[in-house]
Amino acid sequence: MVEQILSEFRLNKEELKEVMERMQREMDRGLRIETHEEASVKMLPTYVCSTPEGSEVGDFLALDLGGTNFRVMLVKVGEDEERSWKVETKNQMYSIPEDAMTGTAEMLFDYIAECMSDFLDRHHIKHKKLPLGFTFSFPVRHEDIDKGILLNWTKGFKASGAEGNNVVGLLRDAIKRRGDFEMDVVAMVNDTVATMISCYYEDRSCEVGMIVGTGCNACYMEEMRTVELVEGEEGRMCVNTEWGAFGDNGELEEFRLEYDRVVDETSINPGHQLYEKLISGKYMGELVRLVLVKLVNEDLLFNGEASEQLKTRGSFETRYVSQVESDTGDRKQIYNILSSLGVLPSELDCDIVRLVCESVSTRSAHMCGAGLAGVINLMRERRSQEALAITVGVDGSVYKLHPW
Repeated sequence: MVEQILSEFRLNKEELKEVMERMQREMDRGLRIETHEEASVKMLPTYVCSTPEGSEVGDFLALDLGGTNFRVMLVKVGEDEERSWKVETKNQMYSIPEDAMTGTAEMLFDYIAECMSDFLDRHHIKHKKLPLGFTFSFPVRHEDIDKGILLNWTKGFKASGAEGNNVVGLLRDAIKRRGDFEMDVVAMVNDTVATMISCYYEDRSCEVGMIVGTGCNACYMEEMRTVELVEGEEGRMCVNTEWGAFGDNGELEEFRLEYDRVVDETSINPGHQLYEKLISGKYMGELVRLVLVKLVNEDLLFNGEASEQLKTRGSFETRYVSQVESDTGDRKQIYNILSSLGVLPSELDCDIVRLVCESVSTRSAHMCGAGLAGVINLMRERRSQEALAITVGVDGSVYKLHPW
């Protein structure tokens, strides 16, 4: 019976190929003027039209905002004694309080400017006006490399007065209100773009960036002639797919399980980011919890008794999924996690919990891989090649910390 319930998470080759093909079709719709508005995958131009040359030198500031924590970084780029290219970084993480995430745009960006001021003080560089690269990991319609309109918040952010406005302008206004430092915001990019660019320094064949963390998204280098939202025919432009919304028009309906529907219905954005909700770290732990509760209700786990903690939404964190799958085989780690949730499991219970975690995370990986295959296949077709040898730069907490 446990096997029967978990088998729903398994996707066969034909199903994954269907996901790939639907992703590819929706990407194409997002690139075309006549279908862009109705497409679930928005394919947003980034105005990044080239990859790094490797000759860039100097001191730069970077601001990375994409979740409940954000990072300020001082980046020194130059050559060492052997004339090899090198990068030195100093960074500081800051947590964003709930009231800043869900208050007003002014509150949020004033807090960010306050943290930037703290960072500059710590490193004694407040007197310098350095170029700033702003990584902003939310859906944005770019009008230039340093101008982007926030389309909608994701990942728990709801700050009012930001959607429909230029994000770089909001940051510049907050810096100006403080008046204790100056900053030259030269570019705003998505985290997928930043990942692709940083990977390119290591591997010149990198033309795709992907994030698998709190959220899930990808970008890639597209032929300019097919990016109908931007004028120009020559060369390539990096496109931010915003593929997390794939499925919002029903493309994934037959692949969504009862647990996926509960996760969606109880989220802050029901009906939106449905592909992301099948994959990303923000939802993986809750999916596992819902399956565990179902198994308890079917009298297949914990002697049919669930603790109040286990019944509580959000109690089974995604980090627990990684920890369960990292258990060495003595079940001690699994036992400790379940004990912290008010459950005293048997060895068989521990084994079943591990199977549940593996089933949910494997589906996540397969769904993500199918989408990525769609991106690469589209690139291959655009370039009229039988095969395409490229590198994908990947980052994100799930990718880095989960034992795939």
